[in-house]
Amino acid sequence: MDTRTRRRLSVEVWIVLGLSLGQSGVYAVVRLIERLAEQATRDVPLSQQRTTMNTSRSDFEYIDLVYQLLRLGFAIVPVALALYLLSAPGRSALRRIGLDATQPWRDLSIGAGLALVVGVPGIGVYLIGHALNMNVQIAASGLDQYWWTVPVLILSALKNALLEEVVAVGYLMERLRQLGWQVPAAIAASALLRGSYHLYQGYGMALGNVAMGVLFGWWYHRTRRVMPLVVAHTLLDVVSFVGYELFADVLDLP
Repeated sequence: MDTRTRRRLSVEVWIVLGLSLGQSGVYAVVRLIERLAEQATRDVPLSQQRTTMNTSRSDFEYIDLVYQLLRLGFAIVPVALALYLLSAPGRSALRRIGLDATQPWRDLSIGAGLALVVGVPGIGVYLIGHALNMNVQIAASGLDQYWWTVPVLILSALKNALLEEVVAVGYLMERLRQLGWQVPAAIAASALLRGSYHLYQGYGMALGNVAMGVLFGWWYHRTRRVMPLVVAHTLLDVVSFVGYELFADVLDLP
């Protein structure tokens, strides 16, 4: 690869990340600094601070629904951009990163297995991190209870899965491979990016997501298929979001 092409691809990667997960990572770092400052100056431990995901945007039911759908729709644009940039004449970006339906049952079964492998230890990471004052309290859903709440939470889970697995794994690792990065370095970059945008949940959860990123990056390198990762991530978030919405009051969750 000549120097001009290398420079163009490097700039492209920074632009894609700056419009998506890299931007989220920067905000998450600042949010963690703010939380640590609150712990130091106001004596509020990290474990007593709280973050709420999937929040309502309006007191009016259907305006809130419109806001939620707009949020989900615009959040997928970086995925479309990454796929567009990976495409080439006669070469589908979906096929290139394995985001297709050529192996549906295999992808579903592997995705379910990965979700189980990540999800069970993930609960432990959250609980231990919270006990050690490394994580904040996480409310997985802050939506009001409407008929559309659960469908929107499922769509939110799918959005997270597509954005993170396509951009942080499929797109980034393909571009880093083209730029000549060694496999361990590419996996580490993908995993550290994943950890960075979870820092708002505390550095315990960020470390847990780095471990998840190493596993997912290794799997992608081995198979060149991102679809099982999307399935696994969707299942994990559906259980978290919908489970919280349905059982938070029963289980007296924060």
